[in-house]
Amino acid sequence: MDYKKLRDTRNSSNPFAQRLGIFVEEIGPGYARAVKDITAEDANPVGVAHGGCYFSLADTACGSAMASHGYYAVTVNASYNFLRSAKLGDHLVAEARETKPGRTLCFYEVEIRDQAGTLLGNGSFTFYKLDREIPL
Repeated sequence: MDYKKLRDTRNSSNPFAQRLGIFVEEIGPGYARAVKDITAEDANPVGVAHGGCYFSLADTACGSAMASHGYYAVTVNASYNFLRSAKLGDHLVAEARETKPGRTLCFYEVEIRDQAGTLLGNGSFTFYKLDREIPL
């Protein structure tokens, strides 16, 4: 598997992530790292990053780790724990790791940290592996 090409494909074919400023930095076997900078457009009414920013970043990282097997997949279940808030200007890093591969259902854990390494949240995602290879 050409993980660099897969990363580039994931970044160029995900308009939703592009709109949110989410970028996949690395993909490896059962692993992915995605990043996002928190801007004024990401703020909720309280003035901190909206929860959807974390969830979308986590889902993108886990989905990219799932894609490391070369197949498209869809999220069928997810749970995310909001532990701390990011501030405007923070750089978020999501690291996703496979916890159990499967024939059709695959499981991933993710942690999101800020630029100082502070844990902001974590989650668990379940994906349904489609019978459709990702063309590279």
